[in-house]
Amino acid sequence: MADRYENQAPEKLQGKYQAMVVCCILGIGSLVSWNSMLTIADYYYQVFPDYHPSRVLTLVYQPFALGTIVILAYHESKINTRKRNLIGYILFTISTFLLIVLDLATKGRGGIGPYIGLCAVVASFGLADATVQGGMIGDLSLMCPELVQSFMGGLAVAGALTSALRLITKAAFEKKNDGLRKGAMMFLAISTFIEFLCVMLYAYVFPKLPIVKYYRRKAASEGSKTVSADLAAAGIQNQSDLTDDDSKNQRLSNKELLIQNIDYAVNLFLIYVCTLSIFPGFLYENTGQHGLGAWYALVLVAMYNCWDLVGRYTQLVKWLKIENRKLITIAVLSRYLLIPAFYFTAKYGDQGWMIMLVSVLGLTNGHLTVCILTTAPNGYKGPEQNALGNLLVIFLLGGIFAGVALDWLWLIGKKNAF
Repeated sequence: MADRYENQAPEKLQGKYQAMVVCCILGIGSLVSWNSMLTIADYYYQVFPDYHPSRVLTLVYQPFALGTIVILAYHESKINTRKRNLIGYILFTISTFLLIVLDLATKGRGGIGPYIGLCAVVASFGLADATVQGGMIGDLSLMCPELVQSFMGGLAVAGALTSALRLITKAAFEKKNDGLRKGAMMFLAISTFIEFLCVMLYAYVFPKLPIVKYYRRKAASEGSKTVSADLAAAGIQNQSDLTDDDSKNQRLSNKELLIQNIDYAVNLFLIYVCTLSIFPGFLYENTGQHGLGAWYALVLVAMYNCWDLVGRYTQLVKWLKIENRKLITIAVLSRYLLIPAFYFTAKYGDQGWMIMLVSVLGLTNGHLTVCILTTAPNGYKGPEQNALGNLLVIFLLGGIFAGVALDWLWLIGKKNAF
């Protein structure tokens, strides 16, 4: 069986760059809706000024994402990955469209009723995020690292793209009547289109790429049951000859995989605790008044997203990629020095220093995330790589949830905080 796949080695290189582009777009789709919500937070602050939208909506989103990924990761080996990812992208598409419907139905008015409706849609974003992100990272982990890196890069592209569009729409609509609302609706319409595009790409293009078919056949030969529907979609129906050897089907349990990679998991958790305890709530509510005025928070979010994107591609430079597990841990822990740095800069520093700190936060977030997710699956069989990808996403989303909760501590001692 090993010889069989070694002889097919040239095939795994076919369509690699097309697959990287598709993975990047799929990465954009898995985060563009949520990033749009964060980026148009200035509109929601205008509509719901008393409800701390950036903090509350993030806190609503995360429990649903974390709870869903825990359940899906536990049953990962029995779940049809194709259906899982398609359901996730379809849910993203419908939920994003519902945000437009909700705003049009309420005519942009605030109040507790529309806010509860907004929170319900955000909760569905959490379900979709866990469904897609765990499924895609698990699926791509059994392929080559470049595809994981492209997908993670797509997550950052979503942030940079939404920030750029927000700055453009704010400039275009700022002086027009109801301009903030018009810009937000344009945002959500673009996001809905991108989500629909992802549904089409994952359903009809991605499974038919030669490199994807190669790795999925290889995973099936190693005992993976999650790729059968994807292989069928690519026109490969009969897989019984690939999985008839029981010795090939043996794999490490989730517990064994977690024990072997506990440092990667904890580091991923700590990365996002640090990042989400600052971004986005602190940037919107705790940075004070500066010369940029209403543009200040948008510029900070844009700088974070742009440098997060850069960080997800810096590991392509070999001497910048960190593969040593101890060095990764040291780098992750050193990021916590940013928390007091942000506090004192917000209190005593000017906007130039704050922009620099936000840039460092984004750069290190992107770089360390990709280093962990591309290094951890090395050396495992396909089913184990898929399982490990799902387990790591649990810790990633757990870190986001913990960071969002800790973000509320910045409000202690602030007048009229609640």
